[in-house]
Amino acid sequence: MTRKAGINKTRKAVAKRFKVTGTGKVLRRHQGKRHILQKKSSKRKRQLGKVALVASTDVWAVKQNLPFA
Repeated sequence: MTRKAGINKTRKAVAKRFKVTGTGKVLRRHQGKRHILQKKSSKRKRQLGKVALVASTDVWAVKQNLPFA
């Protein structure tokens, strides 16, 4: 997900998947809530519906693709 120097465009695919909070944290959705939901417990499905923080090692790469966030 790297970009060339001097180009300041938002990567729209990244913008649809991540949100940057006011304090600079990056939020993401959980995987696994699209299909095959019958075998998953209600608790598991409920937890998958909540947002999660992006791992600290990936925050830099995500923010590089969201220059105006």
